[in-house]
Amino acid sequence: EVQLVESGGGQVQPGGSLRLSCAASGFTFSLYAMSWVRQAPAPGKGLEWVGSIMQDGGDSYYIDSVKGRFTISRDNVKNTMYLQMNSLRIEDTAVYYCAMNVGTTGTRGQGTQVTVSS
Repeated sequence: EVQLVESGGGQVQPGGSLRLSCAASGFTFSLYAMSWVRQAPAPGKGLEWVGSIMQDGGDSYYIDSVKGRFTISRDNVKNTMYLQMNSLRIEDTAVYYCAMNVGTTGTRGQGTQVTVSS
């Protein structure tokens, strides 16, 4: 059974940092590109792709609004993916999910809440 468990969320002030983790099990992690997606609390907001990392961790891609602030990495020995978030903004407030494959449609975990507020 595929399991993705996110952790590391919390409340932080604007300009602060958080590091999210995604522990994967039930599949061969190293064979899959992985993504972070988020859902903001605003009514009608759907899932937003944040970024993806390729199988060997050599390439990663990001939505423009987080480029230079967020970094995705992975450890294929620990079957874990990370999202380092720096210079957080109020508009980054969302539930963050890790997901299999590139994009928003893959199997995802239960999410972790990130709240950026002064």
